[in-house]
Amino acid sequence: MRYSKTTVLNKVFSAVFIAFICVTSAFFFCVACVLRICTAPFDPRRIVSNVFSAFWASIYIWVMPPWSVNIVGREKLDIRKNYVFVSNHQSQLDILVLYRLLFPYRWVSKASVFELPFIGWNMALNNGDIKLKRGDRDSIKAMMAACEVLLRQNVSIFFFPEGTRSKDGRIGRFKPGAFILAKNTGVDIQPIAISHTNKALPKYSLTFQGHTEMTVKVLDTIPFSRFRDLTPEKIADMVRTLIARHVAGCRKSV
Repeated sequence: MRYSKTTVLNKVFSAVFIAFICVTSAFFFCVACVLRICTAPFDPRRIVSNVFSAFWASIYIWVMPPWSVNIVGREKLDIRKNYVFVSNHQSQLDILVLYRLLFPYRWVSKASVFELPFIGWNMALNNGDIKLKRGDRDSIKAMMAACEVLLRQNVSIFFFPEGTRSKDGRIGRFKPGAFILAKNTGVDIQPIAISHTNKALPKYSLTFQGHTEMTVKVLDTIPFSRFRDLTPEKIADMVRTLIARHVAGCRKSV
């Protein structure tokens, strides 16, 4: 198979960029461990660790000349509050891009991610992110229990309620877990709309694409009073519809 010159350059550039991430992650992981040890006695919410991880992730966006990230509505977030964050999911880049919010929260992420050297270890040891084995009822139950404890401790949790990345730009159905937690704990829901990350890095690909302007839009917070009397399924449909309105080029699935 013959590749175009642009494709070859993208593959070479992607390989160099991935190598850069691997090498620098070792250094940043060591810094993160030192920060966690020093701040553990007075930072139970792990705000310092979470924000440092956001800075670490942001570096990989900043060093990519073809990429730009436009953050809209960051001022809506209140560091004194906690939220159940929910977002559509387009690409493996979503996590890096969402860290540009520079706001402390814990991820709910599949268990295999925690096995990645340095980055996964940081999620487990320093950030306190929550593991989930897809399709494992015991794991789901443990995840929900851990999230509920954290939400009651004024810690924010971030979910991709679709459960996986979109293949074609459509937003899939939202699973109810995040909305069960918001309803049970009385924590406001913070919807986030991501656009164009799938153009920078499509699903099932490790080849980064050329110039891409990605957008993260912080929508209006949905207060508990608005969904207090709704079922988790109704809340999920409401939030999914809201996010879909703000995702560029989104084709909603039925």
